[in-house]
Amino acid sequence: MPSQLTVLGTCGAWPEAHRAASGFLLDHDGHRLVLDLGYGTYPRLAALGAEPDAVVITHEHPDHCADLSALARARYFAPRRGPRLPLYCPPGVLTRVQAMEPTEDLHDVFDVHPLLAAGTLQVGPLRLETAPLPHHVPHAGVRLTAPGLTLAYSGDAGPCPALDQLAAGADLFIAGTTLSGTEADPRLLGPAQAAACAARAAARRLLLTHFWPGTDRTRPVAEARAAFPGGEVLAAEEGAVLAL
Repeated sequence: MPSQLTVLGTCGAWPEAHRAASGFLLDHDGHRLVLDLGYGTYPRLAALGAEPDAVVITHEHPDHCADLSALARARYFAPRRGPRLPLYCPPGVLTRVQAMEPTEDLHDVFDVHPLLAAGTLQVGPLRLETAPLPHHVPHAGVRLTAPGLTLAYSGDAGPCPALDQLAAGADLFIAGTTLSGTEADPRLLGPAQAAACAARAAARRLLLTHFWPGTDRTRPVAEARAAFPGGEVLAAEEGAVLAL
């Protein structure tokens, strides 16, 4: 089966009506890996009937991790609780989500692997490389590789050389583009910055996501295409499935 990425949610900060916050499902060689579980993403994951094999959370902001609580409850209260699910995340994620679960220990359902700094792990058939990226809280950028596959994900971080390295040669670079127009914040990306990173990294495709609610999504796509003329630029949409 070819690798594919399913978009669970595309909004930053909070989800618009009929959308969800940040989240993706990567299916490679029958191994299902979830990237972020923000508000409203768990029902979309459940609707796919896809039990994840691992979860990676980039940082503790709830638009990237709130529905980790829903996943935990679904597993905790299941008629037959399965083995603990590998969870890779900065330490603040567990603290944030555990605060919503005062009576259920997340360690009962998750096998937690902390993402603290640059490093490499094997997650099923995928090689997971991470690096700290600039943001308002500790944040891990992600690179996933396997034979014939390279996927990079910025989460909601700002530009830096480490992000260029994570995205180097990526078949798909997923970039959170919170900023718009002339807004500037070294801890966040705008579409032109994401596109410039994709160009420097020689990525093949750029998938924009993490849109501020109410954004006209044609505008960031146009900004990114102007800065990334040699590559394909797409706007993430809930339910979209991309072959990799």
